[in-house]
Amino acid sequence: MGALSHIRVLDLSRVLAGPWCAQNLADLGADVIKVERPRAGDDTRHWGPPFAKDAQGNDTEETAYFIAINRNKQSITVDISQPEGQEIIRKLAKQSDVVIENYKVGQLKKYGLDYDSLKEVKSDLIYCSITGFGQTGPYAHRPGYDFIVQGMGGFMSVTGEADGFPGASPQKAGVAIADIFTGMYASTAILAAVVHRDRTGEGQYIDMALLDTQIAVMANVSSAYLCSDEIPHRWGNASPTIVPYQTLPTSDGWMIVAAGNNGQFRHFVTAGGEAHLADNPLYCENPLRVQHRKQLVPLLEEMTLKKTKSEWIALLEEAGVPCGPINNFKEVFENEQVQARKIQLQVPHPSAGQMKLVASPMRLSKTPVEVRLPPPTLGQHTEAILRDRLKLNSDAIDQLRQKGIV
Repeated sequence: MGALSHIRVLDLSRVLAGPWCAQNLADLGADVIKVERPRAGDDTRHWGPPFAKDAQGNDTEETAYFIAINRNKQSITVDISQPEGQEIIRKLAKQSDVVIENYKVGQLKKYGLDYDSLKEVKSDLIYCSITGFGQTGPYAHRPGYDFIVQGMGGFMSVTGEADGFPGASPQKAGVAIADIFTGMYASTAILAAVVHRDRTGEGQYIDMALLDTQIAVMANVSSAYLCSDEIPHRWGNASPTIVPYQTLPTSDGWMIVAAGNNGQFRHFVTAGGEAHLADNPLYCENPLRVQHRKQLVPLLEEMTLKKTKSEWIALLEEAGVPCGPINNFKEVFENEQVQARKIQLQVPHPSAGQMKLVASPMRLSKTPVEVRLPPPTLGQHTEAILRDRLKLNSDAIDQLRQKGIV
């Protein structure tokens, strides 16, 4: 039994931050019902290619994006704009511990599905709203997108090649980090609210914002500005205070070298047959290497291009120099450590046969994470939920289908 197997979650969210939060809870054992629009479903069901393939190698309708964030959930389709649909949600909320939603500020109030309305149905309900800018402030009613928030929250100002180097410009992350981190913080906040409810009997409202989260996860960068009033800048893959602490090219790809002291620098250049660089008065101490990085780095690149990535990793690991490869995703999933940790899973799926998933990184000794359900097909569990949870008979369910409510 998962640690949260006693918790029921009603997931009204779409796209990424909310579904990521709900999947975390589901992985820990929570019973999660995902509510989707009839016929259309979550937006990410249409964000393909790529799609999962069936046993014959043909594309299914299941997008890689949706698959990544919706395992361990049941899918029910409900038109919440109709009174009958709203009543279904209220009845499901009455049976739930947690509601998660990411509609625009105030949008669910007109349907009677906001926190104030649903806590009348269940007084100890935990209700988590996820928006771009939160429920208060002058931007509250703006739509929030991860890309925009990465820019507004400072992340892009310190990400990308440094000014004066080829290709210098602000860069977003390769994954929607504001969404992902907001989902992570939201799941933590929900767990805290569950503990509070179990101790006091009180539910509560949780207001999560992508912009708040993006600024928070800048961590030491935000703190450095607040402590110094100095605006941080982009350094690309280099460090402002250590050289070499950066990516370097090899003959068949890129690697990371993190020579944090003079001894490691000497071991690095000695392994590459250029020991004289460690004796050069311009490079023998780290402050000097930082001062003369424009002269030193091209020499290091000339050296590293003479060997392959794997040759360098073997040499530097033996020499005790911190290093690592920059893997493409084929290399990621073929890596012996990744395989030993069983990061890739295969689970049965109704249309894709055996579906490949990425495992949760949470490892609990007493209540381990398990994949109980594959990502659901659209509305896969509608009839079962209406019948078993809400006790509707076949005639009532058929009428709801005929009206387009489910």
